[in-house]
Amino acid sequence: MVAFTVNGKEQNVNVTPDTPILWVLRDHLGLTGTKYGCGIAQCGACTVHLEGQAIRSCVTPISAAAGKKITTIEGLSPDGSHPLQKAWIAVEVPQCGYCQSGQIMSAAALLASNPKPSDADIDSAMSGNICRCGTYNRIRRAIHQAAGNDTQGGAA
Repeated sequence: MVAFTVNGKEQNVNVTPDTPILWVLRDHLGLTGTKYGCGIAQCGACTVHLEGQAIRSCVTPISAAAGKKITTIEGLSPDGSHPLQKAWIAVEVPQCGYCQSGQIMSAAALLASNPKPSDADIDSAMSGNICRCGTYNRIRRAIHQAAGNDTQGGAA
């Protein structure tokens, strides 16, 4: 049994300690906003926060979350009012949308540690998140907009 908190709610799951957090979230807790991408921590689709830090849930065992707090895209803002979620919509970032929850979670971790990132800061922080649709310029622009700095960023 592993005990932890997800999106402010205490959880206990009976899984082997090496079960990836991603599968606990999706299969045991029904939180399907976090996506499976590559399974080897290379694409970022599975990004969630563990104690406020962006992690790849596909390779992080649930034992690493024992007694800790996990935040998923569902917990970032229950009503979609997080500045990044608003900016994502305003800038029309998503195309297929598959990578977007991981992108937003990485961006949220960036803004938590650097509220006014430069283009270089954004590119560095987001380099581990792959978008098959190539919406990188719009992602950068949405992050700037969420940071209240809409004068920077690439073309839409």
